[in-house]
Amino acid sequence: MMAMLAALLLPAAAAPAAAARANDTSTPSRAVSQPQQNSAPDNDQTLRALHDEMERSRARLSIPGVERPFFIEYHLLDLDVRAVTASFGALLSSTPTRVRYMNVDVRVGDYHLDSSNFVSEDGFQGFLGPSGQVGIDRDYNSLRQDLWLATDQAFKSALTQKSLKDAFLGSLTKPPEIDDFSQTVPVVAVDPRLEPDWTSRKWEDEARTASAVLRSFPQIYGTRVNYYLIYVTSYLVTSEGTTMRTSRSLAAIEAALDTQADDGMSLHNFFSLYVEKPADLPDPATVSKSIAQAGTELMQLRAAPLVPDYTGPVLFDPPAAGAILSQMLPPSLSGARPPLSMLPAFDQIIERMGGRSEWNGRIGTRVLPQGVTLVDDPKATEFQGQPLLGNYAVDDEGVTAQRVELVQNGVLKNLLMSRRPGPDFLNSNGHARSALLSDTKPLNSNLFFQSSDALGIAALRKKFTDACHEDGHEWCIEIKRMDNPALSSINQQDFSDYIGALAGGIAGGEHAPLLVYRVYVADGREELVRGGRIDGLTLRSLRNMLGVGDDASVYSYMQNAGGGFAGTALGAFGSAQGGIPSTVIAPSLLLADVEIRGFHGEPRRVPLVPAPPLR
Repeated sequence: MMAMLAALLLPAAAAPAAAARANDTSTPSRAVSQPQQNSAPDNDQTLRALHDEMERSRARLSIPGVERPFFIEYHLLDLDVRAVTASFGALLSSTPTRVRYMNVDVRVGDYHLDSSNFVSEDGFQGFLGPSGQVGIDRDYNSLRQDLWLATDQAFKSALTQKSLKDAFLGSLTKPPEIDDFSQTVPVVAVDPRLEPDWTSRKWEDEARTASAVLRSFPQIYGTRVNYYLIYVTSYLVTSEGTTMRTSRSLAAIEAALDTQADDGMSLHNFFSLYVEKPADLPDPATVSKSIAQAGTELMQLRAAPLVPDYTGPVLFDPPAAGAILSQMLPPSLSGARPPLSMLPAFDQIIERMGGRSEWNGRIGTRVLPQGVTLVDDPKATEFQGQPLLGNYAVDDEGVTAQRVELVQNGVLKNLLMSRRPGPDFLNSNGHARSALLSDTKPLNSNLFFQSSDALGIAALRKKFTDACHEDGHEWCIEIKRMDNPALSSINQQDFSDYIGALAGGIAGGEHAPLLVYRVYVADGREELVRGGRIDGLTLRSLRNMLGVGDDASVYSYMQNAGGGFAGTALGAFGSAQGGIPSTVIAPSLLLADVEIRGFHGEPRRVPLVPAPPLR
C-alpha cells in the first residue's frame, strides 16, 4: 500500500525530455536549461549511477542481427512516507516507510513505429522486470547493478513487443499512420533535494484526537482517520539528453465513516484535505470540527427519507459540480491515440470504465454551451487565495507544462497531449501524468470551467425554481456533494464492491451523489433525501445546461491511476494512496432533464445488538 503513495507526486517529478534518435541526422539541436537554483557541486550518487549506466547502455546495449534501442529512459522515485491511522480515538497504525522505485523504458524502432503503445497477449518475462525496488541508501554500485539487469530485461521485452506489434499490424487492412512517439527538446535541470521536515508535531496524538470526536456518534459503525505525510524526489535520465531531479512534498488527511439506516441501507460519508507540506495541516481541533460535521451529516442521512425516481432540473452546487466534471470530462480531454491491442475485449473494458472519448475528431465544433471556456493550467498555483493541488512545472515525460485552452465560447479548440500523438494533434503540451512510474496518459491538472454568461447565485436559484414550476414539479433536486468511494469506503473490499457495481453503468452516465436535497418550489424549503443515483448523464447533457453560476470554488481530488482507471470516468475516485493530485475550479451548474433513480437494492440486516458505549 505504501508503494502506491509514490503516484500522487509524479506529476511534478519529471522534466522536459527530448526528441532525437542518437544516430539520426534529423536530431533537433539540444536546448539545456539552467537548474532552478544554484548550489554547490552536487555529490548525488543516484544521479551519477543513472548517468553512467545510461552511457554504457547507449554504447553497448545490442544483440547481433537485431535493431538497437533508439530511446532509453531511467526514472527513479525516492520516497519518505509516514502514514498514521486512528479510529474512535485509538491508534490503529503508525508506519514510517522509506523506499525507492525505478523504472526502465527501452524502445526499439523509431519515432514513427516503435515497440510501445501495444497490448499483446504475451511478452518476454525474465527474472527481473524493468520496474522494481532498489536500495534506499543511494549506493552507487548497487543501483548500477539493478539498472543493468532491468535495462537488459526492458530491451528484450521491447524486441518481443515490436515483433508482435509488426505481426499484428501486418494483419490489418489499414494500419494506423500516426507516429508512436513525438519529438521534443532535452532539458537538464537538477534541483536541490528536499529533505523531509516532519515538524515537531506529534502526528499519532493528532490522529487520535481527530478521530475521537466520532465517539459522540454511537450510531456510527466504523471509521478510519488517515494522515499521510509524503516526501518524494524524482530522477529522470534519458538517452536523448534529459537529466532531471525534482523534489516535492504533500500532506493529506482522509477520513471515512459508515453506518446503516433503520431499514438496513448502508450509508457513508467522508472528509478529505490536501496541502503541500505537513506543517500546513490544520491543528487537531480544526480537523475534529470538520470530521464532526461529516458525522452530523451522516446521522442526518440515516434519518432522511428515500428519494423517489425523478426526472427534471437539477442544481449542482460548486463542490458537486467540480466532482461531476472530474468524472465526465477527463475521458474526452485526452488527444492521444489509444493503444493497439491483440485482445478482443480490450476496447470493451475501456468502454465499460467510461474511458471512451466523445471529443476526438470534433475540433472546431460546439461541445459545451455558448459562453463556456474550459482551460487546463498546470502552472496555476492558486485561485482566489486557495492553493491548487494540480500544479507542476514539467510532466512525467519531461515536457514543459503548458496552459491549454480546450474550449472557447463552447467550441472545442484543443486537447491534452502527451508524447503519444493522436488523430487531432501530434505534439505534447506537457500533460503526461502517471502513478507509480506506470505508463503515462494525458490527464488534467488544474481544470477551470468558466462562463461569460454566469449568473449570480440568487438569479441562478430563481431560474432553478422557475424551471421546476414550468415542468409542473412540486419539488426539484439540488446536489451539494458527490460521493467518492475511494475515500468513503472503510476497507478495500467495500471500495471494490462499490466500483464493481458502478462500473456497469458509468459508461451510460451513472453517477453517485452523496448529499441530495429536495427543494420545494412553493417556499424554497430543503429536505435531505438518500439513496439516489444519477442515470444517463453524459457530456451531451452539458451542451444545453440551463445556467452557470458565478460562485466558482476549488474542488481538490486525487485521480486514481490504478487498474487502468486514469483517463476514465472511474479515474475520479482516488485517494492519497496512489492518486494524482488534481483540481477542478467550477461554479454551480443548472442542468435540465436529469434522471435520478431511487434506491432499488437489497438492504443488509442491521446488527442485532446496539453498539457498545464509547464514552
